[in-house]
Amino acid sequence: MRRRRFLGYVLASPTLVTAAGLGEDIPSPDLTRLADLNDVMTAAALPTSGLITVEIGTDGTVSFALPRAEVGQGITTSTAMLIAEELDVPPDRVRVSLADARPELLFNQLTGASNTTIATYTPIRVAAATARARLLEAAAAELGTRNLVLADGLITGAGRSVGFGALAEKAASVEPLQIAVTLKPRESFTVIGKPHNRVDAVEAVTGRKKFTMDLAVPGALPTMLCRPPTINGKVGTVLNLAEVRALPGVTDVVTISTGVAVRAETFGQCVDAIRELRVNWKPGTVEGKSDESVLAELRDAELPIGLPPVTPTVDRRFTFYFRGNSALEPNCAIADVRPDRAEIWSSLKAPIVAQKLIAAKLGLAPHKVQVHVTEGGGSFGRKLFFDAALEAAEVSQRIGKPVKLMWHRADDTRQGRTHPMATSRVRVSYVGDTVLSYAQRHTSIRTDLSHGLGELFTAMAARLPFGDKGFAQTFFHLSQSMPYEFGLATHLLAETGKGFNTCSMRHVYSPDVTCARELVVDELAAKTRSDPLRFRLGFLRDDRARAVLEKVAAEGDWGRPMPAGTAQGIAFHGEYHAFNAVLVEIDCRPETVNRPIRDGVAGPRVTKAVVAVDIGLTVNPRGLEAQMMGCVMDGIALALTSSLHLHDGHFLEASWDNYFYTRQWNTPPALRTFILPSTTDKPGGAGELGVAASMAAVACAYGRATGTVPTSFPINHHTLSFTPKPFVPPIPPSPTDGLTR
Repeated sequence: MRRRRFLGYVLASPTLVTAAGLGEDIPSPDLTRLADLNDVMTAAALPTSGLITVEIGTDGTVSFALPRAEVGQGITTSTAMLIAEELDVPPDRVRVSLADARPELLFNQLTGASNTTIATYTPIRVAAATARARLLEAAAAELGTRNLVLADGLITGAGRSVGFGALAEKAASVEPLQIAVTLKPRESFTVIGKPHNRVDAVEAVTGRKKFTMDLAVPGALPTMLCRPPTINGKVGTVLNLAEVRALPGVTDVVTISTGVAVRAETFGQCVDAIRELRVNWKPGTVEGKSDESVLAELRDAELPIGLPPVTPTVDRRFTFYFRGNSALEPNCAIADVRPDRAEIWSSLKAPIVAQKLIAAKLGLAPHKVQVHVTEGGGSFGRKLFFDAALEAAEVSQRIGKPVKLMWHRADDTRQGRTHPMATSRVRVSYVGDTVLSYAQRHTSIRTDLSHGLGELFTAMAARLPFGDKGFAQTFFHLSQSMPYEFGLATHLLAETGKGFNTCSMRHVYSPDVTCARELVVDELAAKTRSDPLRFRLGFLRDDRARAVLEKVAAEGDWGRPMPAGTAQGIAFHGEYHAFNAVLVEIDCRPETVNRPIRDGVAGPRVTKAVVAVDIGLTVNPRGLEAQMMGCVMDGIALALTSSLHLHDGHFLEASWDNYFYTRQWNTPPALRTFILPSTTDKPGGAGELGVAASMAAVACAYGRATGTVPTSFPINHHTLSFTPKPFVPPIPPSPTDGLTR
């Protein structure tokens, strides 16, 4: 894909519709040689890249149905920029929508692993360049000259101008249908690489942007579920069904596989009805389990790390508790199921898989289920699963009416999907300033990968290094790397514990694995009496990795004198052909830690963060800066405050009043991001990149400020105490519903 000349196709259509052709000279990659998870996803998408098309309408509009999910990461903006670059139109003239589920795309309609821009960068540009070539050809015939200038949606020649719309039909019929196109060279870019505001920014801040719950589907009324008090419990008997059905506004009450569904005129009436329900529940799938019992399971499942070496070692075990995705938009979906067909609306990252499983649940053929992908209000991995869409379809089929189903925030926190609890043991042996070996044994509650990524790997398992028996291990190895020259390095994964609803949280393994590694690197530096920065620079393998580390050190004034109880921390992470370093400063002094907030004290505060990133070619620097800012907030939360407490088979947290994501009072007042120039013409992944280094830098800073290496995350997990407080969720209240510091 390093070349700029490609084959493009014109598809049979009344107006101009163009696509990228693969060309015979693009080899089919051998998946056993692929370097990382992102490469696997890109290779899997390649065979159907020619099926995604750019369309020019007779009104001059440029349209593109993106086969990915926009959940706030800004890919509709970057996609519009790619098309605008090749067509020489402003990005706001390009209309990017989200494609419905298209089974023919196979693995080319899956959003995850920071892969969207990497996988679609060339095919989208080729399709747009093909449209450009066809428009110029049609304009030459129309204007009688080949001395043409294309700008702002107009083609000018021989003293006359003609718009895209007037040429659309003629351009679609010009022979030949397969043409060679040349992509713009990087030095000619006027859109790509320039900072752009989001194309949906005005709609978002004025409340006009449409999410699933904003859609007006005829007959679809608010619907919510009464859910079990323990994880994955089942309905036994409903004791007052008739009484609840008679409540004001309630139209239907029905039992489904995951709880008791209530459909009413308003969501408030749904909540009122759910609170009145009296249900006998069957046990859940993790009945009686708590943080302590799960931690014991993880220790029992840990893989051997080998006999202690005779040389000096650093040997640490780190614990990472359950965490929630905490997306702003709760799970929701609209479903209209009829006897012979169904229609679904939801924000879905794996719509093809969703379509297949919804069809199976309804007893319909997949082509009878139309799945519309809506824009989502955050995901961080959560929307790879489609629990709400499955439930909405089931309720709609049971009652024979359309439903607009939404999870309550407490449902999302307690019964939704969580990032699994894990431990990571690291042992490093060294002599003097030479590192001889590095071993990491990561042990985790099983991560559910049965969504689109799971489909991809299942289909390709025979060609992967460990085959289908090593699915999780293969996934782990394709997403984890060792950036340092640490002698004989090994890292292995063990999984245990079924029964939990799990998923990624802006990555599957990297934040925990990297945090453990970087803390040990700091400790190694101390053991060898080296500066943490210089120690890292001396062992990093890649010049681009050293460059981002040197940049944050210079811009963050690494090594400056700091008051007692405060410190700097620095960390590095690289993945998916991209590199990131973060420097933070933290204040752990008593007067800061004990700042009063609602229900307790604030705890340590990150006062400064400096981020350097090299992702290769950056399509939209402003979007990348926003991604890194969000990653820093996630990293602070994972290191210091955010976790779920498991008690007797259920999570105690219910919403953001006691699930402590990064708040204004622990957001760094100073945050700067530096995007390093890169000579590569390939973009890298950025959606998940900054979380791991941010979390690790905060942890390292905390260790240096307090003089104690943190080994349990988030650091404040054990400073939260369970005390009863008034809280009435739309499910039977737990024995201890309140959390205070």
